[in-house]
Amino acid sequence: MGKTKVAVTIDAATIIKIDRLVKAKVFANRSQAIQEALNEKIERIEHSRLAEECAKLDAVEERQLAEEGMNGEIEA
Repeated sequence: MGKTKVAVTIDAATIIKIDRLVKAKVFANRSQAIQEALNEKIERIEHSRLAEECAKLDAVEERQLAEEGMNGEIEA
């Protein structure tokens, strides 16, 4: 997928930390560090949202629905 350049404002303390990681060769550059941090944060948010939605499910009802589906496949 292509990349898009964006302008963001980041506090000086965070930039210093990012620059230290780049200097230590943890990341190739600031862009890579920020992109990886954003990807990890987005993944955590999506995972927690999925977990919240799963917690709303009724386990007994879901099992019954699964069994109904399996019975239908067996009969077919």
